[in-house]
Amino acid sequence: MQPILIFNLMLGGPDPLDYVSMYRNLGNPALNVPEHWHYVSFGLSDLYGDNRVHEFTGTDGPSGFGFELTFRLKRETGESAPPTWPAELMQGLARYVFQSENTFCSGDHVSWHSPLDNSESRIQHMLLTEDPQMQPVQTPFGVVNFLQIVGVCTEELHAAQQWNGQGILELLRTVPVAGGLWLITDMRRGETIFEIDPHLQQERVDKGIETDGSNLSGVSAKCAWDDLSRPPEDDEDSRSICIGTQPRRLSGKDTEQIRETLRRGLEINSKPVLPPINAQRQNGLNYDRAPSRKDSLESESSAAIIPHELIRTRQLESVHLKFNQESGALIPLCLRGRLLHGRHFTYKSITGDTAITFVSTGVEGAFATEEHPYAAHGPWLQILLTEEFVERMLEDLEDLTSPEEFKLPKEYSWPEKKLKVSILPDAVFDNPLH
Repeated sequence: MQPILIFNLMLGGPDPLDYVSMYRNLGNPALNVPEHWHYVSFGLSDLYGDNRVHEFTGTDGPSGFGFELTFRLKRETGESAPPTWPAELMQGLARYVFQSENTFCSGDHVSWHSPLDNSESRIQHMLLTEDPQMQPVQTPFGVVNFLQIVGVCTEELHAAQQWNGQGILELLRTVPVAGGLWLITDMRRGETIFEIDPHLQQERVDKGIETDGSNLSGVSAKCAWDDLSRPPEDDEDSRSICIGTQPRRLSGKDTEQIRETLRRGLEINSKPVLPPINAQRQNGLNYDRAPSRKDSLESESSAAIIPHELIRTRQLESVHLKFNQESGALIPLCLRGRLLHGRHFTYKSITGDTAITFVSTGVEGAFATEEHPYAAHGPWLQILLTEEFVERMLEDLEDLTSPEEFKLPKEYSWPEKKLKVSILPDAVFDNPLH
């Protein structure tokens, strides 16, 4: 039976979406798909073809941004009209796309840090996937795909970040109360898929990270680093980033390269509605869409970044890395899910220009090398770790996976490698003079 159009919510004005259509979908009892409300946005694609909102690039290319958003919300018993809050949710996502010019793809995740309907629900974040019923459409103004919003719990979002979004979406499809085949969001769902089936975390997610690696390649974090190679009185070249001192600023080219590395996802230590939006299109962290065994630090949209001629790259003999507890807890994921799979991982400070990038020997475009594994370009530090050293670090850092079991500050040291890692209280980063 065809969905029944209830009404179109006209939006327009200063908001990016023209309207949102709301349908009563009777589901599919044979597939255990319940009755639900189906929302479809209009405005991310080109509706007019007159270059007022979107540049018309031809019928074979994407229409506008190339997609519209959809959402499926479980219909509550006795509900005669669809709630309108999903339209505002879509409007917020559309606003981000228009302002940042970043598009969404299937498998992407959005951290919202608040119940999607402003209730007390555990559904506080989103994954994106292809709509199960709406196929791509060829229009006079280009091709339109339909990306469905799927509401998820915080634990499911974290699993998607640490593994990948597509893997978690597949798990949600296997649990009817968590979405089922059509990934219908139930705002009253009180349990995560890992609480419903405790075996999913270890047997699917953990094994998936071990086999496939992690798509999470960077986070905004509370972090800092010290150059221990030279005495602190050498202001010109030593201790380029140090808590309590004014860091050098990144060059424009370095900043753009790190922004490309960190261009998608969620911020760890703050709670924005979406990743930060500004004219320079900076986001909070990176989420790989097409991971490759042969990774690269080059921008996806340009050739290799040439170091800024006024800031020379320095090889360091000894470094001290500093993280707060939340950021430090991601180090094992960085090592196991990224470096052991030939990839890189970047921590970008939320309080300044400091950046720390871990790279494996298979990463191209890095200025850290096996001969000089610690290298800095202004406040951007790169650390190259061999597979053998990564395995050793994972053993030594095992207690980071259970942070409640140790007290801060906590220090790890590998003297022969001239590397030290400290896990410090938030106050150290919130108050540099603390």
